[in-house]
Amino acid sequence: MKTTIDIPDGTLKEAMKFTGAKTKREAIVTAVERFNRLKRLERLNARVRGQFRDFMTPADLEAMREADKPTSRL
Repeated sequence: MKTTIDIPDGTLKEAMKFTGAKTKREAIVTAVERFNRLKRLERLNARVRGQFRDFMTPADLEAMREADKPTSRL
C-alpha cells in the first residue's frame, strides 16, 4: 500500500540507526513490524498472566543449569 507521510528527519534517522536499515522504507517497515509484534506479545501476556502458578522460578532454572554443567575431571 502506498502512503505519503511526514516524519521528522531526526525521528527517521534514529529509526534507521536503531533498525540498521539502509533505506527509509526499510526502517519504517521494520519499525512497524516490531511495534506490531510488541503489541501482540503484550496482548498475549495480558491473557496468560497469572495462569502458570507452578511454572519454573529463576532459582529453579539456575539450579537446572548448574546440574547440566559438565564437571571437569583432572
